[in-house]
Amino acid sequence: MTIACVIVNYNDAETTERLVSAVRGYACFCRIIVVDNASTDDSLARLGRLQDGRVEVLAAEKNGGYGYGNNLGVRYAIEHCGATHILIANPDVSFSEACVRKMARVFEKHPRTGVVSARMEDWTFGPFPNGWRLHGLIGELLFMGPLSRRLFKPFLYYPASYLRGKTAVYVGAVHGSMLMVAGGAFMACGGYDENVFLYQEEMILGQRMRAAGYKSVLVLGDFYRHQHSASISRSFRDELTRQRLRERSVLYYLEHYLGAGALGKGLARVWFWGIRMEVRAFRTLSAWVYIISGRSRRKNISSGGQAGAGK
Repeated sequence: MTIACVIVNYNDAETTERLVSAVRGYACFCRIIVVDNASTDDSLARLGRLQDGRVEVLAAEKNGGYGYGNNLGVRYAIEHCGATHILIANPDVSFSEACVRKMARVFEKHPRTGVVSARMEDWTFGPFPNGWRLHGLIGELLFMGPLSRRLFKPFLYYPASYLRGKTAVYVGAVHGSMLMVAGGAFMACGGYDENVFLYQEEMILGQRMRAAGYKSVLVLGDFYRHQHSASISRSFRDELTRQRLRERSVLYYLEHYLGAGALGKGLARVWFWGIRMEVRAFRTLSAWVYIISGRSRRKNISSGGQAGAGK
């Protein structure tokens, strides 16, 4: 096996530099390929200074999104570096070389494997579900809603018994923040769908791999760490803006991969409206809690000051 690492950057050179610095000494990588997705800041110039015999920096012609940048890097790794397998990593992750090698061994033992990832430890939320089922229309909508995802968790996620006592399991899709693909399988299934700019890439890749006859595997015996949505949040800071972007990707996925017609997409749009109301309600409630707690703190400080002055 010849393994390359692909990292896509967009206006986040500092985070990308940190990851490259951490993994450039990993002997398991034949090359580290950084794709700058047409950043609007000084990222390309900064990242260009990383280039040496181990690290290459590619400049994308446009910011075509997550899939576009990763497809560019994977194709380059295969065609110019002789890579048979490619680790795709967000800039905001950290992982050990041992984890990479454990993921690679899955491909050696199971030739029809197309995608492998490991358990994810989120720096903010702790252990994070990293292997999902591929759902139908209703399941996908329930999976998207913050509240419904929790209410229907037993039906949307794999049960604990499916994971307990195993070193690896087959899953429908894995989180896109860090995963390894077999180069041949990735090219055979068409890679990432570049019609999706951001969000829903995991489900699409899982569907494409399954349609091409390949499996997705989650390794339970090792993990990586992820700073959840750090890079995305820098570009799309407003939560509702990110929600609308997610909705466009979900509608595309429902139509082109789940066969949803006008009725199904209409149902989805109504569901999206409900989620936006949920987001607004949560933000309003959070603001009121912040205001009330602030007033309470000021009142306690004021009362304490008066009591001290009277002694």
